[in-house]
Amino acid sequence: MSRSGVVTALRRDTDLTGNGDHALPQPYLLFLGDTVEAGFAKTAFGLRDWAGDMCVGEYALPGARVSTGLPPLTPAEAQQKGARALVIGVANTGGVIPPHWVSALVEALEAGLDIISGMHAKLGDLPGLASTADRLGRRLIDVRTPPPGIKVATGAKRSGKRLLTVGTDCALGKKYTALSIVRGLQTRGVDADFRATGQTGIMIAGGGIPMDAVVADFVAGAAEMLSPDAAPDHWDIIEGQGSLFHPAYAGVTLGLLHGSQPDLFVVCHEPGRTDMLGTAGYKLPSIEEVIERTVAMGRLTNPAIRCVGISLNTSALSSAEAEAVIAETTARLALPAADPVRGGKSFDRLLDACLA
Repeated sequence: MSRSGVVTALRRDTDLTGNGDHALPQPYLLFLGDTVEAGFAKTAFGLRDWAGDMCVGEYALPGARVSTGLPPLTPAEAQQKGARALVIGVANTGGVIPPHWVSALVEALEAGLDIISGMHAKLGDLPGLASTADRLGRRLIDVRTPPPGIKVATGAKRSGKRLLTVGTDCALGKKYTALSIVRGLQTRGVDADFRATGQTGIMIAGGGIPMDAVVADFVAGAAEMLSPDAAPDHWDIIEGQGSLFHPAYAGVTLGLLHGSQPDLFVVCHEPGRTDMLGTAGYKLPSIEEVIERTVAMGRLTNPAIRCVGISLNTSALSSAEAEAVIAETTARLALPAADPVRGGKSFDRLLDACLA
């Protein structure tokens, strides 16, 4: 279900981008590489769902088994339809750009497109890409670049209200949940901002801090910088990252939790998922375990932290199945559960709980 046209969200009180420029070239052609796992194409899906009016089509290599459903276009065709940039729509393990993708990126430059990447690998480090971009007068834009001047966290209490999305795993709806809550609160007249912490959110909002690209000692400080002092009735809805139970990404999750100092948190979960994404042998924790650990860890910087509800990604379920799992989760945990993308009365109750 598409969620294009989100009411945006990032306060422009400070430049939070590493490249010093909020204005990314749009519209986009979404590059899927040869990705076979939908969970690793979350950047493309996020842009399709929340910035669909900025996306003219998709470009995939042979062997890809993932599609956003947008029209398949070559870079030249996309440029003729008004595209100004090719966005690497993949967020794979380690944020790498395989060597066999480079020819497709060069093709995009030669077609007149800039390239935007949220990967850890830097575009300018790829053999031949920087020289081609220079020759053609095209831009290589690395979104996953932290801003300068991040300080070590102080732990000092900040004014305003904060909500953080956390999860039982990666890539299961923390960004979608935060964006949905922002829009829901804004629709009710609440002063609320979306605070992006990953590359896709930054591309949607126009700014933010890529937490997984920040040096470990400064992650909590970056979260403090991302959500500064605000008016007492202002809400910052902060996009979560990773999971406290993930063997690879728990570190960034914990730093973001401590620096965010959330008053409230929403646990995100995909019913039916049993194993951690990209990590064989690690099972998902229960929602109850995530609530318990998040409260225990979060109390360090906000003793009043509490869980306000559950966000369920029911995209793989029928409407009847989704309603049943939402009702069961609500009854079992005595907390409002909802699928923010489906919306409805259950999501209204989750918003009510946020404001209670």
